[in-house]
Amino acid sequence: MSEFKAQPPEGMEPSGASLAGDSVYQKIRDDIISGRLKANERLIVADLAREHDTSTNPVREALQLLRGEGFVVISPNRGARVRPIDQNFVRDIYEIGVLIEPALTRWFVGMATHADIARLEEIQTQIEENNFLDPTRHSELDTRFHTIMYERHYNRHAAELWWKHREVLRAVSRRFNFTLARRAQVLREHRQLIQLIKDGEADKAAALVAQHVEGSGRHILEHMRAAEAARAG
Repeated sequence: MSEFKAQPPEGMEPSGASLAGDSVYQKIRDDIISGRLKANERLIVADLAREHDTSTNPVREALQLLRGEGFVVISPNRGARVRPIDQNFVRDIYEIGVLIEPALTRWFVGMATHADIARLEEIQTQIEENNFLDPTRHSELDTRFHTIMYERHYNRHAAELWWKHREVLRAVSRRFNFTLARRAQVLREHRQLIQLIKDGEADKAAALVAQHVEGSGRHILEHMRAAEAARAG
């Protein structure tokens, strides 16, 4: 599993925090995503430091990282609070991906080597062999598939923005299972994308990636709506 653990694009640190700060960041992030920390709940540094058995500096680091990802809002004189992980939040995140990823893909098609394509095919084979049985493995392999295309892009700011937003959607989607229709669509679109890259069809590949990202975002939104309707009774 560790071989396929999702890693950020080359040259980008996973979080940029200290070891202690990264540990607290991961825990608070999981608490927000799981709902253990509620929407608009205040995040008091001293309380979090006691809860996680650390000093206040790693907590402050963690909150700044979470603010950068959009999970936390920090206001003057009001401190930090949990941003609601609602449908509008998810929509905004995936719509940015729809804008960024086609541009990254178009560039990749123009410079992809036989080795790059072989790596994509290898990862895709692993995805198909797993066949969504291990959701964590699928998520890591799927992220690696797209990272291969974006990790060498000259615009590091765009690649970093993609990575951060990708990680947000990955985290949120952990609460939901793939429908059979979405599973089939993911596998089909990956294979189509590999073929378009082989054929040098940059514009078609970019259009397919836009469709792919939007499909992923809409899939999460559908699950969120269904969960909300179930809670409403």
